[in-house]
Amino acid sequence: MANLIVFIILAVVILGSAVMCVATKRIMRAATFMLFVLFGVAGLYFLLDYTFLGAAQISVYAGGVTMIYVFAIQLVSKRTLQGLVERMKGSRVVWGALATLAGLLTVVLVLLKNLTLFGANALDDVEVPMKSIGHALVGADKFQYVLPFELISVFLLACIIGALVVSRKKED
Repeated sequence: MANLIVFIILAVVILGSAVMCVATKRIMRAATFMLFVLFGVAGLYFLLDYTFLGAAQISVYAGGVTMIYVFAIQLVSKRTLQGLVERMKGSRVVWGALATLAGLLTVVLVLLKNLTLFGANALDDVEVPMKSIGHALVGADKFQYVLPFELISVFLLACIIGALVVSRKKED
């Protein structure tokens, strides 16, 4: 019963912070709300007894939000940080709502397909050992993740270098 109450509290914090992150006009507030979302997801990992994933969530992603703070201060003008931002156009809101509904419809269809294909209780008693998860994360065979992980790390490195180039002041 306590796990359910903690889950509900974390879900409300995550959903509320995610909505506020998207809805706010100030970049620093958006980054702060995103930080709350990431801490909430880490709380879900800890609730599921995935302590390693929870610690990684806090150290990697919450640390990433700290980097967003730094780059937001360096890259964005002072007027934007004070909340003087451009207004959202109605067409952008409509297209964003349509994209959101399309994503929701896709998730619901995949969920319904898997429930009818495998049944609701087909995977309840299956526990995946940590050793097989570790092999899947660092393996290079089919359905293993070392190549996507390396590509993402190269992409993030390129983003950091690009942000440093953009933030560098021009010398006269």
